Amino acid sequence: MTAPRVIVVAKGSSYARFIEDERDPRAKALLKRHDESVANWLAGHAAHSRTLERVQMALSRFGVHAVVVRRPHAEFDATDADLVIAVGGDGTLLAASHNVGSVPLLGVNSDPERSVGFYCAGRGEELEATLERALAGRLPATWLTRMEVTLNGRVRSRRVLNEALYSHCSPAATSRYILRYGSVSEEQRSSGVWVGPAAGSTAAQYSAGGEILPLRSKRLQLVVREPFLWEGRKTRFRRLLVGPGKSVGLKSKMHDAALYLDGPYRRISVSLGDVAQFSASNEPLCVLGLEHDARARPRRARAGKT
Repeated sequence: MTAPRVIVVAKGSSYARFIEDERDPRAKALLKRHDESVANWLAGHAAHSRTLERVQMALSRFGVHAVVVRRPHAEFDATDADLVIAVGGDGTLLAASHNVGSVPLLGVNSDPERSVGFYCAGRGEELEATLERALAGRLPATWLTRMEVTLNGRVRSRRVLNEALYSHCSPAATSRYILRYGSVSEEQRSSGVWVGPAAGSTAAQYSAGGEILPLRSKRLQLVVREPFLWEGRKTRFRRLLVGPGKSVGLKSKMHDAALYLDGPYRRISVSLGDVAQFSASNEPLCVLGLEHDARARPRRARAGKT
């Protein structure tokens, strides 16, 4: 039998980046005097390193051919992989997911005391057993809806898992745009707009006043950040749920705007008159081991106008 091919995507800790790689003098000085801004760096790095070593040792015992990618946002080809393992937290899994098509993805929380790992089934004492079950195809799979984003008709991504932020380039500037959904359009001013699938509804969407969607929902959610209601106007679309097969568009009234896809690492410039369109993608993501957490996830956390 051919050995399973596994890609391990490991986060880069702050300690590894600023102390070991860049040898940043300010970071080293702060660490030396135990400044609170870097207080958790060394412990977090040690915990992550131990977990990564456990993963690599377990895969070796299982006879797996593993390739380690040590920067979460690095591009890699997962086409012929049997499994992708993200070692870090939810941020590492999110970064890795942009390189993953239909291949199953398993999250491993390398530092549970300091890292959020809702999507990470691998953790603690059961880590090796979880890896073995994943390789044997015995972990439950959850297919998460991802979002497709186009700009002026050109697809820019079909793999947005958390959200897209549409806003002016400067966080201090007002975002001006025309929101279109179906046959209805509305001119708005705000601090920007969050749009994303259900997987991201517990994060920025919720913080901005949105609703926590069921994990397997195929709908997208749009939430306007801090709408500016000038001259007593009311906003029709402050929060919007976009059903399967439908899309929502934003036309820029700004010269210097941007789309940020799943965080600050993927930035797309948007100019005056450009049209961004958001819809459910035809490339869902297969995440392993989420059955327990998926049932525990709240179906609705707050009421809101749709």
